Amino acid sequence: MEIHDGKLYWPNTVPSFKPKEVTPSESYDAIIVGGGMSGCLTAYALAKEGLQVAILEKRAFGEGSTSANTGLLQYENDIMLCELIDKIGEKAAISFYKSCDTAMNDLEALAVQLPDEADFIRRPSICYASTEEDISKIQREYKTLQKNGFDCSYWNEDEIGSKMPFTKPAALLTYHDAEVNPLKLVFGVLRKIEDLGGHLLPFTSVLDVEENGELLSVKTSDGVFSTKHIVYTTGYEPTPVGKRKGAILNRSYVIVTKPIKDLTSWYQRALIWETKRPYLYLRTTIDGSIIVGGLDEENPNSDISDELLKKQSQKLLEEAQNLFPTLPLEIAYSYVATFGESKDDLPFVGEHPTNKHQYYLLGYGGNGTVYSMMGSKIIRDLILHKSSWKTKTIQVNRKYGIS
Repeated sequence: MEIHDGKLYWPNTVPSFKPKEVTPSESYDAIIVGGGMSGCLTAYALAKEGLQVAILEKRAFGEGSTSANTGLLQYENDIMLCELIDKIGEKAAISFYKSCDTAMNDLEALAVQLPDEADFIRRPSICYASTEEDISKIQREYKTLQKNGFDCSYWNEDEIGSKMPFTKPAALLTYHDAEVNPLKLVFGVLRKIEDLGGHLLPFTSVLDVEENGELLSVKTSDGVFSTKHIVYTTGYEPTPVGKRKGAILNRSYVIVTKPIKDLTSWYQRALIWETKRPYLYLRTTIDGSIIVGGLDEENPNSDISDELLKKQSQKLLEEAQNLFPTLPLEIAYSYVATFGESKDDLPFVGEHPTNKHQYYLLGYGGNGTVYSMMGSKIIRDLILHKSSWKTKTIQVNRKYGIS
């Protein structure tokens, strides 16, 4: 499965990662299948508890979805809190949102331990109403967040115009969000896993998993391993065991501009997105480049021509230029990438309904990195039999889960 196509930005910001050569063990406490964001965070959480872990990655580390991750970190989800309350109830929705907020803090605590702090920088987020009809949605979400203790502000059209070089009918400003270099984050965590004795095994595909008494037998392209537990963090790739009932795969286009010297017109260099679906989103980078994404499409496996990528990239450039008419925007990188959503707008985290000791962490949705951090703690607690997530909100044993 091709995860992305085009010219990627992040691989040019950090040296490639080469894991230490190790002699694989015949048996592990936990094997993690997939070495992206979810995989490395889960392996690190387990290794810190003293478990002997291995990550099996079918590519080189960092070559999957991580390289195409745009690095916007937000506790506010693709589905607004007020809408999530309507779907799953107030208690469960608020608990989920607060867990996302906690995960933001956990990501910051981890990033500050890494080289260059993985370019983790706290930013506010601006979600603007795409049309006049969406003003009520922005107002409702503002009141819901404020009522439940989330720090936020409401801007009317005049306030937006006084802070930004564009106007929109209304906007919700949320705080405590951040930007990050996802590749630096993953590479830094992988080094910490190695320091804890974990094994990183690239170019190793999992072919089958079978129960073997108290252990699981993991058949791979590089031999057979035994493990007490296995965690599938395969992202948008099919899982070796289990079927995703609620997964929807799409693709999104992204451009990265050449660095801009003066970004003072951009209020606190906030993360920007909108109420329309699919939505446009923008952020800046540490070198002053601008990342612009959107124009989501179904059929992620259909062919992408150079002409189509160029056409969509130009549309994104025009959208960004409409928001920031005085900035000299030029495309330096452009690509298209597969991304996953779930039918109920929630990630998949938990143990398989019938296959014991087999777990999933699939952070589908716009908050994949935040879900990965939150889910890594949940998986850790499940394996160590600690108290953890008590509701069925994101467990895989739900209507749109994994069978």
